[in-house]
Amino acid sequence: MTTDDSTADDKIVYFGVININEKGRTIGAIDVWRSLITKELFCEEKRLGVLEIVDEIGMPKIEKDRKWAVAVNSKREGRDRWKMVKLTKEGKFKFIDTDDETSIVVNVEDYNIVDGGWWSFLIEKNINRTVELTEQSTK
Repeated sequence: MTTDDSTADDKIVYFGVININEKGRTIGAIDVWRSLITKELFCEEKRLGVLEIVDEIGMPKIEKDRKWAVAVNSKREGRDRWKMVKLTKEGKFKFIDTDDETSIVVNVEDYNIVDGGWWSFLIEKNINRTVELTEQSTK
């Protein structure tokens, strides 16, 4: 039996990075890889000073109706201020805070967190850039 799998020869390649800064100092980064055939993105967050292994090892998949994003707490500072999430397009969105215990629920409009205590940015729009969290904290 033969199958025609057009993704059999697909390769995942390093695509870029997003440096996450606070007050001009790097506090973390997002490494981004991309599929050569499907153009699908795969992401891994790295927090400065955190040595634990991330929740998902390898190239984590994301649902087709979601986008990789970074959720940022407006009221906090330091490496525990941000978290990579698989953001929905609209409605209520629930994720676990950086303490790995607290459940956060925010409102989302067009893949953007619109909530008094949190804001977000899409990974796909910031590859190979530095995002300064300090400048955005008043949004």
